[in-house]
Formats: sequence, C-alpha cells, structure tokens
Amino acid sequence: MARRERYIVGLDVGTSTVSCVVGESLDDGSLDIVGIGTTESRGIKRGIVVNLEAAIDSIKKAIEEAELMAGIEIDSVHLALSGPHVKGFNSRGVIAVAGKNREITRDDVRRRSTRRKRWRCRQGARFSTYCRRTSSSTSRTASAPRSG
Repeated sequence: MARRERYIVGLDVGTSTVSCVVGESLDDGSLDIVGIGTTESRGIKRGIVVNLEAAIDSIKKAIEEAELMAGIEIDSVHLALSGPHVKGFNSRGVIAVAGKNREITRDDVRRRSTRRKRWRCRQGARFSTYCRRTSSSTSRTASAPRSG
C-alpha cells in the first residue's frame, strides 16, 4: 500500500446523496480514483441537518464503501457542504508597511491576515474557516504567498 499522504479524500454531503471519493496522487502528478462510496442522504433537508444520527449513519456508510474499494482507512476528508445557512464574506485587513524601501514581507502579510481573522460574525452565527484569496498593495494586486 502507498503512503497515507498520497491519498486525497473528498466527501460531498448533499440533500439526496452522500458521496465519498478517494484519489491516489501518482508520481507523474495525476490523480487515480481508487475508491468511491455513495449512499442515500438521510437526516438532511435543503442542506441543513435535521436528524444528526441519520446524517452520521449516511456519512459513515459512504466512507466505509470508499474505504473498502480503496483498501485504506480514511481518517480525514475534504468536505463539500452547502445550504442556505452557509455564507461567505469578503473582508479587508489593512496594515502600515514600514522598513527599508517599504518592502512587503511575509510578516506583514501575516499581520494583515490576523486582522482579517478578527472579523466578528453576527449574533447566532459561527465562524468556521478563513481562506486568504489575494493580497494587494496600492500599486498592484498579486496572489498572496502561502505560509507553511
């Protein structure tokens, strides 16, 4: 069996179907689908969990089918979940850039990202994840560097 990090697992939890797909990353950069699990979605109505136990059972069944086909044990997934309760918001983080030649450093990008994360949700909502999209300066827009 190949190393664990060679596998990428996607889980799509929908109103009618729960699907799990296991892909093996090959040395040439391609992805080989080695496992698929699909089951009827129960406990979910219009993207909202209405019966937690039924939803869990559907998710487990799809994952177990994919594990069996792929011959691996799945311990993490990339989750696709949508519904009227899931919303995305853009926000801006602004910082002063100081130092030699006013060069933007990785530390500056981290400070700006930290300020974005302080955004407050409306009452009753939960902040789930933060995704950095782009960075810009007054003279140009560029993709933000990924911090490791």
